[in-house]
Amino acid sequence: LRQPGSSIKPLTYALALENGWTASTVLIDAPTCFLVPGQKPYCPKNYDNQFHGAVQIRFALANSYNIPAVKIMALDGLLPFLKFAQKLGLSSLQQADRYGLSLGLGGGEIKMVDMAVAYSALANYGLKTNLNPILKIQNAKGELIYQKDNPVSRRVLSPAVSYIISHILLDNGARSAAFGQSSQLNIKGHKAVSVKTGTTNNMRDNWTIGYTQDYLTAVWVGNNDNTPMSYVASGVTGATPIWNKIMTYLLKDKEDKWPAKPNDVVGRLVCVTSGRLVGDSGCQSRFEYFKKGTEPTKVSFYKKEIWVDKTTKRPPEAGQTDNLELQTHIIVSDPFVKYYCLDCPAGGQRYNIKLVPDQPYATPVASPSGQPKTN
Repeated sequence: LRQPGSSIKPLTYALALENGWTASTVLIDAPTCFLVPGQKPYCPKNYDNQFHGAVQIRFALANSYNIPAVKIMALDGLLPFLKFAQKLGLSSLQQADRYGLSLGLGGGEIKMVDMAVAYSALANYGLKTNLNPILKIQNAKGELIYQKDNPVSRRVLSPAVSYIISHILLDNGARSAAFGQSSQLNIKGHKAVSVKTGTTNNMRDNWTIGYTQDYLTAVWVGNNDNTPMSYVASGVTGATPIWNKIMTYLLKDKEDKWPAKPNDVVGRLVCVTSGRLVGDSGCQSRFEYFKKGTEPTKVSFYKKEIWVDKTTKRPPEAGQTDNLELQTHIIVSDPFVKYYCLDCPAGGQRYNIKLVPDQPYATPVASPSGQPKTN
């Protein structure tokens, strides 16, 4: 058993999309602490030690940002995600009292073959097929001794969500902020390859899992005694070069086969900042896929009067009541942060998110916006 690190994230985001969130849903990537009664505050950090502001789910997953991923785990709920993970084949994730929000960053031990089966459901439009290591046995005369019956598949994801998650994982542009345009996550001549990396604390486990509709390769790099690795800095420098060589060999002389879009997937133009419809806002736009029925209906941007620190020109810290003035700014929000100022100077607010315990927690409570109350 090994911890999967960020390679678990496509599964947590898949459940979120099944629950109605979308690839254009905004998550605020800012300094955040999650507060669960009876536990120490959990304050995750991103791999690059930076904060990226208002980030849509496509880019949060593709660039493997940690704070949005923890928010997604809180939205999923620990118990619902564990049930979902077991349905996907991650049989080792059993006892809820062993886990917390860090499960969304890979803080639970799994088997490599189970991760391969779970990812294969993404490749197969949501159909899970158990691993079949022996398909046929013949003797020296070519006589058939054993042949595996056609495997039985079980639906564990909707075709729409499987397609959208796979599309995010093959989107080289979406992941370029963290991985660059020319990383070894790209297979030469084959753009339709979905892939995700994962690295655990102290570099004990290093993963790259990627697939097309025909092939899936999972690579793990680490020490057998679970000691940290000395020469591996990330998924790109550890498992990814091995994964790249295997996939390059498998796809040699093969057609670059793009996944077919399911009938229950629709496309819309959305604003690059808010994830809402463009309308007449004049915002810069991009194209996004949605599970039918979850596409946005609101037009981008809305302006609101908020309290701003006169000195920093940013929203105040929680509890601050002096040196403030009302200003009109462009606001976005996520399920936890009510007001996030898009056109204020970068930096500023920290957020405390309270979680209501429910075996052991589930329902998120929106954090204070940092705005003082007025009579």
